[in-house]
Amino acid sequence: MPIRKSANSNTDPCIEVSGVHFKYGDITVLENISFTVKKGEYVGIIGPNGGGKTTLLKVILGLLKPSKGTIKIHGQKVDELRDRSFIGYVPQRASQSNTDFPATVEEIVASGRTPRTGFLNHFTAHDREKIDEAMKIADVTGFKDKLIGELSGGQRQRVYIARALAGDPEILFLDEPTVAIDVTQSNKFYEFLQEINKKMGITIMFISHDIECVAKEVSSVLCVNKHLVCHTSTKDLYKEGHLEKLYGKQITPVHHHHE
Repeated sequence: MPIRKSANSNTDPCIEVSGVHFKYGDITVLENISFTVKKGEYVGIIGPNGGGKTTLLKVILGLLKPSKGTIKIHGQKVDELRDRSFIGYVPQRASQSNTDFPATVEEIVASGRTPRTGFLNHFTAHDREKIDEAMKIADVTGFKDKLIGELSGGQRQRVYIARALAGDPEILFLDEPTVAIDVTQSNKFYEFLQEINKKMGITIMFISHDIECVAKEVSSVLCVNKHLVCHTSTKDLYKEGHLEKLYGKQITPVHHHHE
């Protein structure tokens, strides 16, 4: 996979969210959200359950239409994007769905290439190379012929990351990628995301409930609870009462210890 980083990768806007509101019926879920994500940034989204994190991700992706406001990706309004093949998305609980689906790991990863090729087109040697590279990066090549249902939750999650990577994305969105994965696997997974962010220059945005893991791995944090409580660097996350404002109470970081 190509290295995308450039000299100006830290200044170019990748995602621009301006004055976004979203309602489900009469219920306001997001209110006046504005922020910018730069190319190559690694961003964590945290906040209480029901605070609108998943809704925000779906609005950015164009899966939901905001009631007010605009979202731009690479300077273009998301609802006007004709080609979305440069965007990778791993939805919530992806690793827990389709476990009985009779598909091998390689087949699932290969399906992530179809946005680039079209559903009726055959894979070229270049496509096969991208699929193999994605499996190698996500470290799933060793069980590529296994059925998805035969894998652990952590292995399945890596398969779905490989599926997203097979499309050669410039931006990767993940919703609670470590749900149902134990702490050790979770830490390894975040280290893996950090590695592909650094080596490949992919812009990553992900939702997590694990505040400490987010603070340790990412370059910046979005704190969302209907409003944007803060958009801050990780070193400032525990300062200025951000977490108290976000969760409405004192948060004590839980430190995970490993043998």
